[in-house]
Amino acid sequence: MALITISGYPSSGKTQRATEIKEYLEHKLQDPSYQGPQLKVSILSDDILGLNRSAYNESRSEKPARGALFTAMQRQMSLDTVLIVDALNYIKGFRYQMYCAAREMKLRVCTVFVVASHELCREWNLARQDGHSYAPETFENLLVRYEEPSSMVRWDSPLFTVMWTDQSIPGEGIWDAITKGNVKPPNSGTLSVVKAPTDALHTLEQTTASMVSAIMIESASMQGSAGPVTLSLPSSPSLRPRIILPPRNLTLSELQRLKRQFVTVHKKAITLGTTEKGSVNWGEESIASKFVEYLEEHIKP
Repeated sequence: MALITISGYPSSGKTQRATEIKEYLEHKLQDPSYQGPQLKVSILSDDILGLNRSAYNESRSEKPARGALFTAMQRQMSLDTVLIVDALNYIKGFRYQMYCAAREMKLRVCTVFVVASHELCREWNLARQDGHSYAPETFENLLVRYEEPSSMVRWDSPLFTVMWTDQSIPGEGIWDAITKGNVKPPNSGTLSVVKAPTDALHTLEQTTASMVSAIMIESASMQGSAGPVTLSLPSSPSLRPRIILPPRNLTLSELQRLKRQFVTVHKKAITLGTTEKGSVNWGEESIASKFVEYLEEHIKP
């Protein structure tokens, strides 16, 4: 249904605000006037996952911790859940990654920026008695590295800023964002990549090479006259592609050049994968058909 990303300085009161948001949304969902789908509201945090604040002491421990948070988020995201991710989420690249995951699931999103002054955050961090305080050096490092959310970028929007002096959260705005906001479709950056079969490169090379040889034979027999011909491929007797030849003799160098161009383009799709919808056919018949279209488009009369 929705992903709510909480972001803020260390010890700025994010968990308290996340709890307030959860309580507000649950109250709205239980209201008799609500006629929407049955939803549950869940909070995901470092504490719930058992991730110690010491994980932020150095990058080699922080990256796995952030990965664990992201993996847990992906598992819990669903169309019947409002998921509140209560964590630092201080890196804009990580917030973008979360945004992309939500788009792939077709969820609504919003970001809540919990703000408190540096001095107040330091005071609250030192006063913590629950074992969840940050080491002083780590705390100062996180303050310096923090990348504030911005309403100008799509992955932080809509953005709600909650100051430490605010008595309540902007509940109605958050409610509208997760129930009425636009659901953005997945783009090429969020679609899963379809991998080609392991023999695709071999099939591509063999099929196009056989077709070049067959075209040279047919072109020579036609002696420069134009018209459609059916190609016979020794490597695939059942495959008989048809191509319209131009009114002139084709040269081997010309066909080899066009073959190299065609193979180069399709090699990228094979090695890097493709985000085309549905299954991608890398069989001989499909490759032959595409190569015929390519040749007919690029062979000059």
